[in-house]
Amino acid sequence: MNDGLPTARLVRRLLLVVAAMFAFGFALVPLYDVMCQAFGINGKTAGAWQGTQAVDESRTVRVQFLASNAAGMTWEFQPLQDELVVHPGASNQMLFVAHNPSDRPMTAQAIPSVAPARAAAWFHKTECFCFTQQVLMPGERIEMPVRFVVDRDLPDDVRHLTLGYTLFDITERQGPPAQAAR
Repeated sequence: MNDGLPTARLVRRLLLVVAAMFAFGFALVPLYDVMCQAFGINGKTAGAWQGTQAVDESRTVRVQFLASNAAGMTWEFQPLQDELVVHPGASNQMLFVAHNPSDRPMTAQAIPSVAPARAAAWFHKTECFCFTQQVLMPGERIEMPVRFVVDRDLPDDVRHLTLGYTLFDITERQGPPAQAAR
């Protein structure tokens, strides 16, 4: 009786499973991007945009603003208005308000997202609190601006955009915020 034959077959099968799992791990990123595009979620925005455009007065786009806290974030966080109606090419501003109700200094980072995801390339932020970390002392409240331009080249069938921010507590990763530069 040869006990090596079933063992060799099992080892080959296990190696094949490991190789398939490794390949699947590499396929997850493009698969995730395809799923996000198909469902219109996770519109990634770029960094600061510098440029100007002529304003298209003949067209309006409704921009909705959302604010949410990640798990463990205790700040109060919201936009001053729920939405704006804007003309493509025009410079616009919205203020978001954050308040640290805790009894300790905290550092936060806001992560933006634009929906529908296919429109994110035409949403330009010229200034945003999401470009830097925010440090608030206990009880402190601040107004944080986001200045943006909806590009004139936004596809005509897109009449509504949503700019959402999720606020994360990164205090533990940054060390004592009381020593951080404001």
